[in-house]
Amino acid sequence: MTLQRRFKRMVIDVMGDVHVLHMGSMEIWDGADLALLREALALLIEREGCRSIVVDMQFVKYIPSGFFGMLFDWHEKRDVAFALTPPQPNVQRMLWFQQFFRFATDHGWYELNAVGRDMHTSPAGYVASEVLVEEEV
Repeated sequence: MTLQRRFKRMVIDVMGDVHVLHMGSMEIWDGADLALLREALALLIEREGCRSIVVDMQFVKYIPSGFFGMLFDWHEKRDVAFALTPPQPNVQRMLWFQQFFRFATDHGWYELNAVGRDMHTSPAGYVASEVLVEEEV
């Protein structure tokens, strides 16, 4: 059973121990959106003890550079498991996404893996291995 909550303009689905955060159908997240997400994460993690969070990224084409680092910090410091719903190709091409997120077939989400991939680059700076990017919605 899924319970639905609201936090400001964000909708949070609670499915057992997993909280799914929906920011709506915005394609471009800015600093204010990142601040809202940070505030919601602090509430869920610090006050409510949540340890499994999914961020809905299905509409997102552009995000602030600090987004992935913020998730990584919460993961490292508070042992929180993060996953993302499949984002748009622009986000999937980002280095942080390619290095630290793995597709989990059981949920259809991309899960944060702190170990990361060994990213070898060519002299021109391009990633040497080909990356599968889902088609744009």
